[in-house]
Amino acid sequence: MQIKLLAIGKTDNKQLQALMDDYQKRLGFYVKFELEIVPDLKNTKNLSEEQQKQKEGELILNKLQAQDVLILLDENGKQYSSVGFSEYLQKHMNSGIKQLVFVIGGPYGFSKDLYDKAHGKLSLSKMTFSHQMIRLFVIEQLYRGFTILKNEPYHHQ
Repeated sequence: MQIKLLAIGKTDNKQLQALMDDYQKRLGFYVKFELEIVPDLKNTKNLSEEQQKQKEGELILNKLQAQDVLILLDENGKQYSSVGFSEYLQKHMNSGIKQLVFVIGGPYGFSKDLYDKAHGKLSLSKMTFSHQMIRLFVIEQLYRGFTILKNEPYHHQ
């Protein structure tokens, strides 16, 4: 199984990017992982929130393969403990899927088309975080999940 994280807009914070790079490198020992950035929309001042969600949704849908399992990072999604998330990853690996795709949407969330295509929603917290921070949190939790599955000493319980 491969894992892809799709996110809208580049990370402009160099320290955050360095941390993401570190966890991506670590994660690479367990699974093929890719972070793909979908460029920010241009000239959004004349677009409604709904139009922005629709346009971002189209860009994201264009990045997906028909067989991808799509999981939206959404504040109303299911929450897991780190051990529960590792079990969630194991379940997907056991199912024989080729690629698991997590998506971090834009500032207004996701289009109806993305919700319709999604296989599930995942929430990291009831709190709101910046979209750039969420990238780091997702990558770190993926790494943590794989270390739990391998019984490695990174996670303490």
